[in-house]
Amino acid sequence: MSESRNEHYVAPVDENEVVEVDQVRLGERRSNLWLDAWRDLRRRPLFYIALAMVAVVVLASLWPTLFTHVPPNNGCELANSNGGPTEGHILGFTRQGCDVYSRVVWGARTSLSVGLLVTLITAVIGIPMGAFAGFYGGRVDSILSRIGDVFFSVPYFLAAIVVMSVMSAHRNVLTISFAIGGFAWASLARIVRAEVLRVKNLEYVTSSIAVGRSRLSTLFSHVLPNSLTPVIATLTVGLGGAIVAEASLSFLGIGLSSSTMSWGNDISQAQTTIKTAPMALFWPSLALTLTVLAFILLGELIRDALDPKARARR
Repeated sequence: MSESRNEHYVAPVDENEVVEVDQVRLGERRSNLWLDAWRDLRRRPLFYIALAMVAVVVLASLWPTLFTHVPPNNGCELANSNGGPTEGHILGFTRQGCDVYSRVVWGARTSLSVGLLVTLITAVIGIPMGAFAGFYGGRVDSILSRIGDVFFSVPYFLAAIVVMSVMSAHRNVLTISFAIGGFAWASLARIVRAEVLRVKNLEYVTSSIAVGRSRLSTLFSHVLPNSLTPVIATLTVGLGGAIVAEASLSFLGIGLSSSTMSWGNDISQAQTTIKTAPMALFWPSLALTLTVLAFILLGELIRDALDPKARARR
């Protein structure tokens, strides 16, 4: 009677690099989130309207000569003071005899530059502050959160008024951007901290730390990228708010110098002729309103698109 032989199968060694399952699943989740958001945005007409408005402002900021060949300051003639629309000057003239249309076009560059710089400053300060506070917790969280609370308790517009009053000899784009952005980051830090607290206890994050990856590396490679979804929408909305803040400071006479072209300066200068030449006030105000509305609308649409619960309710 033959004795049965037990055979053991040994699998060949796979020389290929092992890919962590958590990383694959994480990549799929990220891809699906952005793809779902893009599909949602493409179905919404308001997205295209807001995007077109933002695109026009960006083009006017980068290449103003695409929209007007009239120099904004050169060619100002007092003989045209408060004049109405004429051929080649479709929006009329300011009190100084400058073309209103060209000043509206050229003013977009300054207003958008301030908005982008404020957004950059807010992100550079607010994102790391919120991320470190939420991820490390304990004493780090206490210290950073208290610092954020101090800045959050001070309205950034009032703080900007004080800073610009002190820095009256240096009223330029950089000064006003730091005056606004230096106090506007606290609310963003709170949003980032809340998202990091939500993400840091998820399974793929704890697994990353368990396999020996450093906490700092885990923060930047796993936690922070998955905490920025609401940040994108918040920064987009905040850009519109920064443009309003710059215009308001210039309107009060403590923003950009009067020689700098911006919508806020044009509105400030046109308020004295509101009865005799109301259109000189109307057009820069309209440009400011539509631009801010476009950025706020775009930010809200992005926020809804990146929120699965909001998509499910529609």
